[in-house]
Amino acid sequence: MRHLILIAAATSALSACGPGPAKAPTDGEAVRQRAIDAQTARRRTGAEIQDRAVNRVIRTVYLCDNGERLSVDFDNPRAMATVRNSNGEAVDLYQERAADGIWYKASAYELRGKGILATWSADGRQPTECRAID
Repeated sequence: MRHLILIAAATSALSACGPGPAKAPTDGEAVRQRAIDAQTARRRTGAEIQDRAVNRVIRTVYLCDNGERLSVDFDNPRAMATVRNSNGEAVDLYQERAADGIWYKASAYELRGKGILATWSADGRQPTECRAID
């Protein structure tokens, strides 16, 4: 009997704490507004976006005027980029200080660019203009 009284007292104490959990809205307009609010809450500040770009590897795919397709992994923490061509050959380039845009180079290879445009120079071949597609 004593246990029953304790359970009843605990139940009434919990119910006195406030209303139960709110039900999620189910009508179209309320659901749409919740989705908008959730997206707004996830927006990042400029500093957060910059921090993510500086501290991770970013992959970009370029299509070049000579028909070559390049897959480039920009490894920002290590200040280098790995360029893979259509044949699967890979070369590691090291970041150089550019006045504007990107500049990576190693021995006879170089990738320079700004925005979505880049120039790829590979050993023994003419430089080619490339455009980022991813």
